[in-house]
Amino acid sequence: MNRINKIKVIFTLFLIISSFCAHSQSNVFKVTLDAGHGDHDFGAVYSGRIEKNIALAIVLKVGKILELNPNVNVIYTRKTDVFIDLVERANIANRANSNIFVSIHCNANKNTAADGTETYVMGLSKVASNLEAAKKENSVITLEKDYKRKYEGYDPNSPESMIGMTLMQEEYLDNSITLATKIEENFEKLGKKLRHGGVKQAPFMVLHKAYMPRVLVETGFVSNPTEGNILNSEEGQDDIARAIAEAILSYKREYFGSGAPEATESRPIRDTTPAKPKATTPVAVVKNAPKGTFFKVQLIASIKKTPLEPKNFKGLKNVTMIYENNIYKYFYEETSSYETAQKFLQEAKSKGYGAAFLVATKDGEKINIQDAIK
Repeated sequence: MNRINKIKVIFTLFLIISSFCAHSQSNVFKVTLDAGHGDHDFGAVYSGRIEKNIALAIVLKVGKILELNPNVNVIYTRKTDVFIDLVERANIANRANSNIFVSIHCNANKNTAADGTETYVMGLSKVASNLEAAKKENSVITLEKDYKRKYEGYDPNSPESMIGMTLMQEEYLDNSITLATKIEENFEKLGKKLRHGGVKQAPFMVLHKAYMPRVLVETGFVSNPTEGNILNSEEGQDDIARAIAEAILSYKREYFGSGAPEATESRPIRDTTPAKPKATTPVAVVKNAPKGTFFKVQLIASIKKTPLEPKNFKGLKNVTMIYENNIYKYFYEETSSYETAQKFLQEAKSKGYGAAFLVATKDGEKINIQDAIK
């Protein structure tokens, strides 16, 4: 083989490898894990049970499970006992362009009988207990240097003051609720080990500053002797970490899945709760929808109704809307081809809809994206 042919072969191999690497990188699902508190900020402390240590232990265990998957990239706000400003925790996720942000904490209450998990999404709740939870976590900013300047207009003792700040992340609410629901459903499978408290909304500063689907998980009450001991134990942390990790992987499969099975560490979550009849929930069906399976791009979900004009959607045309569960959902294009739908998705993301994802319908009824591909 002469020198020119060798150069051609090498160049061709370079192009193939570059293309493969670029394709692999584009399929990477980025998860930012945030262990609450750290260093001089201990969080809740009861009878030797320290929130900052428990949160970090769970985060590292969640990350270890997720890192078994080659197409999942885990970013940590902290991996050691250090203090990170709330705004910096969110910015770490923003700079990484993460697909989701998961902040992990422990709860506490003067009433030591209080128990149960809670998974929060960003929202301006008027529920007193939710506001109290946000107040407790947001008070961390007073430990930061020059916090009054950094968080101008926000009073950590009054979470409602966030109403006066710009809330531009409504487009991620629907995805956040989906992720939070999956986490709480997995907590429910732990049965008597932990009582799941459900999905809630509250104005958490760390969530407000993260520009992606995001949740804050209160893994249980360290103030409760029984539940606190579970949180402080290796076995309890393993169970909680596995529940969170499998919820994240389930979310990935639904919205970003490539069809390949994800790896999970140790045993899967086994449902230990007594069998009970499932409540029938109405499935959203689009009236007069064409028969067959179709894909479309969900751009945003918002509590506000927006006119379907290209100028309101960064120039994108063929935008449709449905109203479901008190939320307006906006979709771009519709096609029976998964490959074409992927192109529409990339176009939407190039326009700035970084959290856009594909949804699938069959005869007007929403179905799992993987079932649609099959």
